Amino acid sequence: MRVLPRSLLGQVMLALAAALLIAQAISATMLYRAMTERRELAFMNAAAFQLLRGAREGEVRGTRFIRGPRPGFAPGPEPGPRVRLPRALRYSETESFPLDRGAPRDREREAGFAELLEARGLAVEEVAITLRPFREDPEVRRAMRAYPRFAENVRERDHKIMTVALKQQGSAVWQVVRVPVPAIDQGILRSLILQTLLLFLVLVGLLYFVLRRITRPLGALADRTRRFAGAGAPEEPLEPSGPDDVRKLIEAHNAMQARIGSMLDEKDVMLGAIGHDLKTPLAALRVRIESVQDDTARGKMAATIEDITRTLDEILSLARIGRTDAPPEITELGALAASVVEEFEDMDQPVTLETDGRVAAPVHLTWLKRGLRNLITNALRYAGTAEVRVRREGNTAILSVADRGPGIPEDRIADMLEPFTRGEASRNRETGGAGLGLTLARAVAEQHGGTLTLANRPEGGLLAELRIPLAV
Repeated sequence: MRVLPRSLLGQVMLALAAALLIAQAISATMLYRAMTERRELAFMNAAAFQLLRGAREGEVRGTRFIRGPRPGFAPGPEPGPRVRLPRALRYSETESFPLDRGAPRDREREAGFAELLEARGLAVEEVAITLRPFREDPEVRRAMRAYPRFAENVRERDHKIMTVALKQQGSAVWQVVRVPVPAIDQGILRSLILQTLLLFLVLVGLLYFVLRRITRPLGALADRTRRFAGAGAPEEPLEPSGPDDVRKLIEAHNAMQARIGSMLDEKDVMLGAIGHDLKTPLAALRVRIESVQDDTARGKMAATIEDITRTLDEILSLARIGRTDAPPEITELGALAASVVEEFEDMDQPVTLETDGRVAAPVHLTWLKRGLRNLITNALRYAGTAEVRVRREGNTAILSVADRGPGIPEDRIADMLEPFTRGEASRNRETGGAGLGLTLARAVAEQHGGTLTLANRPEGGLLAELRIPLAV
């Protein structure tokens, strides 16, 4: 299963989407981290300010407080819905350790809070901080029983409470403050996600329209080139569109196609003239040899003329493959192969056919028959028998012709597909042929967007396979 898109548009859009998501994820993470740090600093400042204010009020009431240099604390903003704590919870003093034995200590916050106080000139002996839900703090539970309105307010909030205890150097008193800590506002996360989606949609949408201006004319150009390469039929010039670079490419393609079309037309005219100029004297020569008295000499002459005529036909056929205006037709390949095999059966040739179900493909009927006929003829010439099989393999139709002959040396298989290359070195037509049969079959396969492959069979003989895609 293919995951990545194949088109230029799809690959660029996927790369952009991935880059945007990664960049926005990094940005959102950094923003969220900065927001969390600001929020943490705000609570630490709020706790320190409340600690200082409560201590001053306690000093007025006569409690002990060791004053240091005037610290510059300011109460930080309290994000989220506010919970007003009773005065007894906001600040208190005690000579015993204020946290209960099961309270979890937040060592990281303790170290940070101590540095914050020392930076303001306070001599810190010990700091104890714990953060837990409201209902798990024993002092809060007592306050909830004593103050019903406070209890009702707390039940409506998803807050935690941070208890900060400070013992200054030289003091036997613990100063304790409690600060409500609301849950992180989910609206901020929703805002970041919404911002990411909006940015993604805007940038991806703009890039999509820009890329479409490039890929649409490129796609049209690719389709035109594919059709011209397959059929070679002349078409109207493609209308230039898209950016200037793509327009110049289309204009260059139109000029090249016009020149190649002109050359192909000249080639067809030349081939027609050659065929006419050569076949006419050959036909006249065929009539003249009838006056030869020696039957053996006359037979050799007639065979030579027939050999020249067949070779000329094969050369002209090879040159004309692909030059057709007719579109391919959906054809059942088993029936096509059966009609070709019947031709050889009518001549008492040992040709067998095997089909694996129905296989239909868009083909040029006449040319594909010619290619299959050449493969069967080649097998009969070198092995005396031919085994034809039609099957489907994925999205490819395969017409194979196997024989039980001597095969081809591995180092000569590629050469056998070239024009005028024969498996038998003599010039005898009956054993060597003209060397164009396999070349014609390969040209037929390529005309259909497929391939011709040759391979020696493990049990002996040669296997030739015409592979044709099932969709144009």
